[in-house]
Amino acid sequence: MSPLGELLVRRIRIAGPITVAEYMAEALGHPQYGYYKQGDPFGLEGDFVTAPEISQMFGELLGAWCAAVWNMIGRPAPVRLVELGPGRGTRMADALRGTRGVAGFHAALDLHMVETSPSLRARQAETLRQAAPAVAPSWHDAFEEVPDGPLLLVTNELFDALPIHQFEFQGGRWLERVVDIDGGGDGLAFALRAPGPAFAVATRPPLPPRQGMVVEACPAGIALAAAIGRRVAHQGGAALIVDYGHDGNSFGDSLQAVRRHRKHDVLSDPGTADLAAHVDFGALARAAREAGAAVHGPIAQNALLERLGIKLRAAALAKHAAIGAFGHTLTAALGELASALREHRAPAIPTDLAARHRTLAELVDPAAQPEVDRPVIMALLEATDRMVDAIAALADVIGAGAAVSSPQSPSAVAQPT
Repeated sequence: MSPLGELLVRRIRIAGPITVAEYMAEALGHPQYGYYKQGDPFGLEGDFVTAPEISQMFGELLGAWCAAVWNMIGRPAPVRLVELGPGRGTRMADALRGTRGVAGFHAALDLHMVETSPSLRARQAETLRQAAPAVAPSWHDAFEEVPDGPLLLVTNELFDALPIHQFEFQGGRWLERVVDIDGGGDGLAFALRAPGPAFAVATRPPLPPRQGMVVEACPAGIALAAAIGRRVAHQGGAALIVDYGHDGNSFGDSLQAVRRHRKHDVLSDPGTADLAAHVDFGALARAAREAGAAVHGPIAQNALLERLGIKLRAAALAKHAAIGAFGHTLTAALGELASALREHRAPAIPTDLAARHRTLAELVDPAAQPEVDRPVIMALLEATDRMVDAIAALADVIGAGAAVSSPQSPSAVAQPT
């Protein structure tokens, strides 16, 4: 049992069972033993991988969305750019890097990061300092601390970590799941009791419930969506919430734990694994709408990214990757020429170097590129033309003037003609 688990057993022994929401809040946010207080959980060396850790495109497209909305609402300055749950800062760094060419946008930004983990705050600061040194962020423990003003808010995989209540239909009535001490007296187990007030905001199935059916409610998520909605309605702006979930028509137990990229028992060693549950976007939409905001969606994440232009961005990155790969080929060829000169031998230059260059030139046709890229691509292709010709000529000269020592005559020395 983890140190937090031992604390919870003692607490339950004294004060009685706790709700699933209370358990999640302690497991993730306990000041000393909470999961998000322990360090950096992201990436392959952590417990899970999020979209920004896989590709820069996700953050870049969120940045494009922010810049487009800023333009639509009249380009206010300052505008509060807010991220809830910024992770390592990768997503915001990509967003800022991708919007550097938007005239006036960075100058208008007042960046605010809502993050409770001290170690992640430090990681975010370093990431943002490298990506956008001119944009100075502020950190907050809660959204309510963000100063007033027009808002551009983004968040990815935050709402799924907010504490949920669970209710189970048993014996013709709804009961609330709670966390109690197990039969052995030293572990944790689920139990049932009369539902608490959170049951009022749980989305119930339209049909008569079945024995054992589970519904969930997230009062914390609903309250946060309402606060964001009020802020947008009264002060202007927009918010984009990206997460895993449904629009209110899905029921069942969605609470899960992940540790080292594998499923983990929810009640085993609290504080050592990430906990998450599916987001009820229908409930969030109702809360924001009732607070006065206009609500769009939810839509599938792939549809959002396609509308923001992920296919075009992926094609552009593929072309730049091709340029980079060919650059590595040229660098290797030049290194081989230098080695051949030092060693008085014929260079091993790829025979298809010129053919590779022609293929690259067709792939990155300057006429098909955005105006901002065209001068760079043209200069690169012209320089590459000269390098390919020079490498071929040098290879011919060196090859004609070099002899290779015979393995049978180690004392032989190659002499240039």
